[in-house]
Amino acid sequence: MDFVPDADVAIVGCGPVGAALANLLGAEGLKVVVLEREPSVYHLPRAVSADGEAMRLFQTIGMADAVLPKMNVSRNIRHLNAEGKLLVLLERGGVGPEGWNNAYRFHQPELEAGLRAPLAHLPSVEMRLRCDAFALDEAEDHVRVRYEDLSTGTLGALTARYVVGCDGARSMVRRFLGSALLDLRSHERWVVVDMILDQPPAGLEHAMDESGQIIDAVQYCDPARPTTFVPMPGNRWRWEFMLMPGDDAATIAHPESIFALLAPWRVTPETGRIERAVVYTFHSALATQWRRGRLLLAGDSAHQTPPFLGQGMCSGLRDANNLAWKLRDVITGVAPDTLLDSYQSERGEHVRAFIELAVELGGIIQATDPERARRRDAELLANPTMLRPIAPPLGPGLHGDAPAPAGTRAAQPRLADGRRLDDVVGYRFALLALPALLDGLDTGRVVPVAASGEAVEYLDRLGVAAVLIRPDRHILGVADDRAQVAALLGRVPGGKG
Repeated sequence: MDFVPDADVAIVGCGPVGAALANLLGAEGLKVVVLEREPSVYHLPRAVSADGEAMRLFQTIGMADAVLPKMNVSRNIRHLNAEGKLLVLLERGGVGPEGWNNAYRFHQPELEAGLRAPLAHLPSVEMRLRCDAFALDEAEDHVRVRYEDLSTGTLGALTARYVVGCDGARSMVRRFLGSALLDLRSHERWVVVDMILDQPPAGLEHAMDESGQIIDAVQYCDPARPTTFVPMPGNRWRWEFMLMPGDDAATIAHPESIFALLAPWRVTPETGRIERAVVYTFHSALATQWRRGRLLLAGDSAHQTPPFLGQGMCSGLRDANNLAWKLRDVITGVAPDTLLDSYQSERGEHVRAFIELAVELGGIIQATDPERARRRDAELLANPTMLRPIAPPLGPGLHGDAPAPAGTRAAQPRLADGRRLDDVVGYRFALLALPALLDGLDTGRVVPVAASGEAVEYLDRLGVAAVLIRPDRHILGVADDRAQVAALLGRVPGGKG
């Protein structure tokens, strides 16, 4: 009799990435066990930014509407020099092609609670809190995960077909996988300060919208003290201060030091309280191997991004979105195990583009030599730089050598009845096509969607009659006639049926 593991997938770590992956797998009926060493959602904020892709994933999970009222829609990131002149403007305002705004800010404990809430209604998902995984024993058809129940001190174990390490920058799973970290050359120490204020901070007219609301994030590119300011939902505000050579890392997070740093914004102990002040090293790194056999990595265990683009958590969520349907199709026998080989090849180059842009922006922000900063200012003021959110294509993978738009993100138009495309499709392959192409067409397990409303305009912009969209909302390919559609359907992993 064949051995039956305790779980299809064991997920080590239940931060946003682990929770998102558990949601996607559990909604497909896969048996999932999540091991999380903490007793509950971590109570302090860390990540603060979500983009349209993240919101689209939350939509798929079914929790977007629940968390949206607790979020702020954000607009720009302004890079100012020491004299307050604009050096770089990163424009992120408005609704993007995902059908959501390009940028949001959130309080991480609230977001994580929202991500975990649906798990309670997925019978195939088991959460084991206060369980610290410490060893992985690999077999031909499963992995044995050993862990300590920190609430009792007892040791336990479970078996799973696959193990995904969503366990952060110091990943235990990455250690057992044997993957090294590729250093992308950005490692600076900053003190991150989260404040709760009775009234908005002063001196932020440059960050206001037309109504006078403080909405923009600001990067103060001052060589004397590079500083980041981020408005948060409600009465929360974040500052990040780069540590300078004369700083004492042991005392800079003390209240007296924090309020001295906040003096330019007229923040005092009488007007605000410190929610968190901690020294971090902002890393840029990429794991050299994301998969070995039945072990896989996602999120910070696979890559670490400096915060200057607000893409750390978002990149991890993209990992989960790319990986979940591939695990589903492999475990259910629809596709061969080799499908999982496309995970790193597609995601690795994609996330590297975000890391490298964040490092480039960090180089602008973190210039502390006065002469270097002067040259930077002169160059950027002579050539004003305006950036929009980047959307790099996937690396080599399922789209093969097909030209763009294959491998790029698919938009999410609304159909004529007002529904968003993803709500019609679910977490499935979809063929969005002009109605005539779908007449009598057998699409198998690919969901056919007759284009109407904004979807017709979307096909017009692409200049095609049909687009085949993957479950992770990337384009597998496009077609103009039934023969090309049939060829596209034949490229769906495991066949269309």
